[in-house]
Amino acid sequence: MQVVICSIIAACGGLMFGYDIGISGGVTSMDSFLLKFFPKVYEKKHSAKEDNYCKYDNQMLQLFTSSLYIAAVVCSFIASLCCKKFGRKRTMQLAAAFFLVGVILNAAAVNLLMLIIGRVCLGAGVGFGNQAVPLFISEIAPAKYRGGLNICFQMLITLGILIANVVNYGASKIETYGWRISLGVAAFPAILLGLGSLAIVETPTSLIERGKTEDGLRVLKKIRGVEDVEAEYNAIIGATEAAKKAGNPFKNLMKRSSIPPLFCGTILQVFQQFTGINVIMFYAPVLFQTMGLGSNASLLSAMVTGFVNSLSTLVAIFGVDRFGRRFLLKEAAVQMLISQVVTGAILYSQLGSTNAISKPFSAVVIVFICVFVMGFAWSWGPLGWLIPSEIFPLETRTAGFFFAVSTNMICTFIIAQAFLTMLCHMRSGIFFFFAAWIFVMGCFAKFFLPETKGIPIDEMNDRVWNKHWFWRSFFTDQQQQSCVTPEEV
Repeated sequence: MQVVICSIIAACGGLMFGYDIGISGGVTSMDSFLLKFFPKVYEKKHSAKEDNYCKYDNQMLQLFTSSLYIAAVVCSFIASLCCKKFGRKRTMQLAAAFFLVGVILNAAAVNLLMLIIGRVCLGAGVGFGNQAVPLFISEIAPAKYRGGLNICFQMLITLGILIANVVNYGASKIETYGWRISLGVAAFPAILLGLGSLAIVETPTSLIERGKTEDGLRVLKKIRGVEDVEAEYNAIIGATEAAKKAGNPFKNLMKRSSIPPLFCGTILQVFQQFTGINVIMFYAPVLFQTMGLGSNASLLSAMVTGFVNSLSTLVAIFGVDRFGRRFLLKEAAVQMLISQVVTGAILYSQLGSTNAISKPFSAVVIVFICVFVMGFAWSWGPLGWLIPSEIFPLETRTAGFFFAVSTNMICTFIIAQAFLTMLCHMRSGIFFFFAAWIFVMGCFAKFFLPETKGIPIDEMNDRVWNKHWFWRSFFTDQQQQSCVTPEEV
């Protein structure tokens, strides 16, 4: 129970991240917000002859969404150092503080500069939170429950998106300052994380890593609820000693044996973002308005997809430690591929430059977008955070996870900054673009990604990487424990 409570409190970092993802698209579709900060976009939006696909194509509008993520890249590096030196708990507290400052600046913004500075502060909060929270949960969770508990982070991301969509729907009815309410409500998850972090324990691994071995043993007994923790304690001690001998974690990532987890951990972040999910989450109201739905209808549709997203994440929580990581990833790749192709085909055939798509086809598009969101929510969404947090040995864990988080933020920045321009130029072809990526990632999950279900976090090298049919070649003969065929992986 102690582990569950700590995991849920820590996962409030996901609530911050999710709320921000969900709030951006709704706010940028509100006329009062556009009129104050982006008057040119407001004029294009209300132009009767404006191209459906290009009415929101504005680099500064995209910068409002994407500036957060480039700031998160820089701050995730600083956060990786904080995690190692000061612990996961302290890093989460810094995340809450940065995020709260950003919320205040955004909600009170009087010009575009103040708005962007606020977004940068939010990015610092996201960078610190996304670095610390998954590591925290992976390190305190027992191996057999690690997947489900870690996905609490993703569950609260989806819950944050849903709350943001609900808030946007209500705030959009307040013509002059509704956008300030939408941006200001983001303070609540930051306060929850900040206050909640005062009540949780530090991870035993972090305490032992920083020389507090007695505290580490005491906390380990507390979170396991038993006195006999000698085997797990000795494993952490062994991993800690090996990490100290190995030296600089960033330098250790350059070793040949570090390539398998580093490559898989980072490529999963690329794949997660290039599913096209953030096109839906960032710009759902904008996307639905492009299809001809009114402002209220588009916000309502975004709220529906947010609800589907949250509900479907429960499948991952209860299924990931039962069915395994690879099964969920492969199944969802097929589901998401079909959804993107069908959506792209409907828009290609039905939505021109100036017409509105008919209601029946709009309904079909929304259904398939929901099917797409369902697949993502129980696979590439939560597992994109879970797998990188559990595959690195302690000597490279904070550094390796930094590369994973920063890759995620860079790819999110690229999508957020480029999507509206891509939509303008690629039109419905953008869905086929993401479908091609989904095909590639499905193949990767089938042939190159090992299963990590039920493997203790400090035994990944011995029991996962040097037994995989492909990645075992990166280890020396002494490191290899046995040989397996591709069919056995």
